[in-house]
Amino acid sequence: MAHLQVKNFDKPDETRSFEGKGHADIVMMADRAVGRGVFEPGWRWSNNVKPIAGTDLCQVSHLGYCVSGHMRVYMADGTEQEVNPGDAVAIPPGHDAEVVGDETCVLLDFGEIAEYAKRS
Repeated sequence: MAHLQVKNFDKPDETRSFEGKGHADIVMMADRAVGRGVFEPGWRWSNNVKPIAGTDLCQVSHLGYCVSGHMRVYMADGTEQEVNPGDAVAIPPGHDAEVVGDETCVLLDFGEIAEYAKRS
């Protein structure tokens, strides 16, 4: 039987540090990972997560909400889009991304992030 769960990102089940410039806080809810990505100015997936993932592009599907800051997403097909506060976003596998500007970008992620930035 399912039960009510409430967790706070201030006390995550796990924190995954990037290779500099941020981290992902993970809480497990109903057997699913929910993440809060904290991406500091200058963060770029290809510099700060690629060494952890070991893939040329991010192969994780993200379904999220931008709380603060700005991020530009670059898809393998050449399309790109900026994500801003208040935006909901669905990002398929095969992308790079970077923080735009000098404000930390915070994204909540309800996608397939169980293995995102997880070290072996």
